[in-house]
Amino acid sequence: MSRREQVLEEMGLGPVWRLRSRASAAEAPSVPIPEPTKAPPPRRPAPVPGLTAAVKVDLADDRAARILKLEWPELKAAVKSCEACGLRKTCTQTVFGVGDEQADWLLVGEAPGSEEDQRGEPFVGQAGRLLDNMLAAIGLRRGENVYICNVLKCRPPGNRNPEPFEVAQCSPHLLRQLELIQPKLILAMGRFAVQTLLGTEASIASLRGRLHRYQGVPLIVTYHPAYLLRNLPDKAKAWEDLCFARGTIAGL
Repeated sequence: MSRREQVLEEMGLGPVWRLRSRASAAEAPSVPIPEPTKAPPPRRPAPVPGLTAAVKVDLADDRAARILKLEWPELKAAVKSCEACGLRKTCTQTVFGVGDEQADWLLVGEAPGSEEDQRGEPFVGQAGRLLDNMLAAIGLRRGENVYICNVLKCRPPGNRNPEPFEVAQCSPHLLRQLELIQPKLILAMGRFAVQTLLGTEASIASLRGRLHRYQGVPLIVTYHPAYLLRNLPDKAKAWEDLCFARGTIAGL
């Protein structure tokens, strides 16, 4: 496959198949086509704008449908009072998100940690300081054309991994944030952010360096800053991802 074909495939623009002309069809051997014996299956309802297969939201759930219509003040209040998954009972406070609500850059992490839980803001601990330094290296600052949030808005006990039920209950909040911000580029940081937005079990290593898309928005996969603190050699790879993101948004 050529490089051009790879790029088109990554962007969801595969080959367009066309019927051959009558002349070409005449040259081909005649193959009888049997008449269909069954009625075609009923057409599926049109997808609801803003939803994809990656982030699964049950539209029959009145709660999810209501969240997907909220504006910023109501959405923040809904997150603060949410008890859908049970994590609110064990965390200190919710961590909604922070930054420019009309940002070009949207950074999505996984779940709040201990310091985030105490202060109510994502990425404020050691991993947050590393993230701020990484952003500064490409000319960005927290809160200026950048919005940062997590998949989960409440800290799991002991900083354990998010559970599927918790992700499902919090997904409408994240989905509505994405719709309200309408970013030009999404940077998915960490395994759970990538799984939620892209609906894949593939590893970060296999997804890096390629341009993905979420609802048509360019999405770039990279490591979570907390992971980089434990795996220092991969900082160079994260820097490559940031440069790739900077080049992508510059070319839009």
